[in-house]
Amino acid sequence: MNELENINEAVFESIKHFDENGNEYWYARELQKVLEYNKWENFEKVIEKAKLSCLNSNYGLQDHFPDVRKMVDIGSNTLRNIVDYKLSRYACYLIAQNGDSRKKVIGLAQTYFAIQTRKQELLEKEYNSLTENEKRFYQRNLTKKGNSSLNQTAKTAGVKNFDLFHNAGYKGLYNGETANDIAKRKGLRYREDILDNMGSEELAANLFRITQTESKLKKDNVCGEGNAIDTHYEVGKKVRNAIADIGGTMPENLPTPNKSLKELEKENNNLIIKNRKCGKNKRIRKNKWNYIWKY
Repeated sequence: MNELENINEAVFESIKHFDENGNEYWYARELQKVLEYNKWENFEKVIEKAKLSCLNSNYGLQDHFPDVRKMVDIGSNTLRNIVDYKLSRYACYLIAQNGDSRKKVIGLAQTYFAIQTRKQELLEKEYNSLTENEKRFYQRNLTKKGNSSLNQTAKTAGVKNFDLFHNAGYKGLYNGETANDIAKRKGLRYREDILDNMGSEELAANLFRITQTESKLKKDNVCGEGNAIDTHYEVGKKVRNAIADIGGTMPENLPTPNKSLKELEKENNNLIIKNRKCGKNKRIRKNKWNYIWKY
């Protein structure tokens, strides 16, 4: 990836948000500034053109351009009610397509949102083709990276007792259960990793808890161990409520897989060794998700 692409991704990723269901969106007012439109009236004309393109493609406006109201301080202790939009990735792409092509940043936006939309389509297609165990390895890899990043952010916020910090997140998501409570309920051995003994759906819920906690710690500039712990609990609780709102299965009610990821990894490694001894050089599984077996 060249330097231009790095700048592109950093700019648009920095203003990306996620709702309670994990769906990404961009606020139009924030995108307006990035796309170098000084006046909202001018940018709103671009939005209207993008809306028309959306309708012509037979997509619903409410799915991609839902409007929201905000109260902003305009000085002298006066508040004004303004219009904003929660834009989907596709909506952002249409706005970029209808923007002022003379602006360099418009070209960057067109490329970024087009590529990201296509990447997401391909990832979803390939992810859905994976077996349940492959999905587990993939999600577990993401939770490892996510926890590592969260720990750094929590440390910056002032967290020293990481057991207490992480248990707060579990309590919020699992209706008061700590990591030890979860392990006991799953019938795990002492010090056996609970995340290694989760299915892909349960791992996905925890990944969302992890990423959203880090996002909130950064966005709200949370300081102090107690505040960070409270934040982790609150985010875990919100994830749980989101699961309930869509009629999903609570994480504590999801089935525990028969084998942990450690056991599956050991079996896979033993099979590789056995094949080598037998003179078989053929790989066990060959696709772009092979790396998940390493984690």
